[in-house]
Amino acid sequence: MSRKTILTCAVTGNLTTREQHPGLPVTPAEIAAAAIEAGKAGAAVVHLHARDPATTKGTMDLGLFTEIVDRIRQSGSEVILNLSTGEGGRFIPSLDDPKVAAPGTTLTTPERRVAHVEALKPEICTLDLNTMFSGTAVVINTPRNVTEMARRIYAAGVLPELELFDGGDLQLAKALQADGVLRNPLLIQVVLGVRYGAIPNPQTLVYFASQLPPDCIWAAFGIGRHEFPLLAQAFLLGGHVRVGLEDNVYIRKGVLARDNAELVEKAGTIIENLGGAVATPAEARAILGL
Repeated sequence: MSRKTILTCAVTGNLTTREQHPGLPVTPAEIAAAAIEAGKAGAAVVHLHARDPATTKGTMDLGLFTEIVDRIRQSGSEVILNLSTGEGGRFIPSLDDPKVAAPGTTLTTPERRVAHVEALKPEICTLDLNTMFSGTAVVINTPRNVTEMARRIYAAGVLPELELFDGGDLQLAKALQADGVLRNPLLIQVVLGVRYGAIPNPQTLVYFASQLPPDCIWAAFGIGRHEFPLLAQAFLLGGHVRVGLEDNVYIRKGVLARDNAELVEKAGTIIENLGGAVATPAEARAILGL
C-alpha cells in the first residue's frame, strides 16, 4: 500500500446530459475550469472530451479542443491532459436498410479521429479497443483502424491509454502488443458497467486483473452507482482509479455531486481510508514514464 495511486477525473464525456446534471460542463471555458478544479481537488489526470456548445453533443472540432487545452495550460495547472479519441466511432444502422447510416452516425477515418491529438500533443490520449452496441449505435473499432490510430498517436509523442470494455478487447490489446503495434509497458483502463459490456462486479475486475499483461500499468472504473465500490476494488487489486461526471453524476444515492471536484475529493478520501495515497501530477508522470 506504499505505492501512489493515480486518480483520473473524466469531467464531461459525450453521453451525460444537462438533464442528468445541470452543472455538467459543456463550453470550452466550463470544461477547462472543471479540469483545473479537479486538479486542485487531487486528480493527477483529467480526461477531456469537447462538446459543441450549441447542441451540447460530443465533437472532434479542433478549435474547441484547442481552447480547452490552451485554457488549462495557461492556467498554470500541472494536471496531466488525456484527450479522448472516442468520437467518430459510432454507426447507427437505418431501419429500412441497415447497411446505410442513419442520422447520428459519426463513424469516420482513424486519421480524423486523432487529428486533434496530433495538433495539440497532450501527454495521454485514449484509444478505444471496443466494438460493441452502445446506446442506439454500434461502436466500431476495427484492428486496422486501431493500428493506424496507434501509429499516429505514438508518432505525436503521446501515450495511448487503452480502453477495454469487455474480454475481447483485452485479447485485441494483447494481439496488437505481440505484433509490435502497441509499445510496452501498456497503459490500460478497464471500463465496467456500460450496457452490453463488462459486468460491474468484483469477480469481473478480478478476472481482468488476472489476465492483464504482467508489466502493464492499469486502472479501472465503474459506471453510475458502481463508481465508488469499484474504485475501492481497483485500488485493492493494485490498479489506479477514475471518477467524474462522464461516468457518474451522484455523490451518494439520490444526491447529485456538486461538481467533478467533489467526486475527486470523495475518491481521494476512500483511497486514504484504505491506507493509500493519491499521486501528484509529478508522481503520476514518473509512474507513467511521461
